[in-house]
Amino acid sequence: MVVYKDILTGDEMFSDAFPVKLVDDIVYEVDCAMIKVKDRSEDGLEEGIQIFIDVIHSFRLQRTEFDQKTDLYYLQSYARVVKNRLPADRQLAFTKGVQTFVKKIIPNFKDYHFYTGESRDNEGLVALLNYREDGVTPYLTFWKDGLEEVTP
Repeated sequence: MVVYKDILTGDEMFSDAFPVKLVDDIVYEVDCAMIKVKDRSEDGLEEGIQIFIDVIHSFRLQRTEFDQKTDLYYLQSYARVVKNRLPADRQLAFTKGVQTFVKKIIPNFKDYHFYTGESRDNEGLVALLNYREDGVTPYLTFWKDGLEEVTP
């Protein structure tokens, strides 16, 4: 199994145990599913059932909020940091890929939810949650170059 970790924070973001697709050599899209998790009280008794998105629950991703202006500022800052960590032969492709992908995000900004890793470090990778065309199937988007593959 391969675990994908944020190169800036070390947070585990997802694994190949979920359906993963590389899109335009710039982002990974990870298909998710809704899962039911039984709650337990402090005394160990069942209290009820909560519904979660599997990847978010499994990797303890944390919801964060951005408005469009803040998100664009974050993306510029994040892309600059990641680009400087890349080999010279990957930097141009990364920059172009980010610019192209951001143009897809902007018109649909209101449809996205944003998640950091477990550490809640907003300086690290922020995953984007959206839903497929059917309106019910969630998927997460992660910047490829902001991740490292680790085999535990």
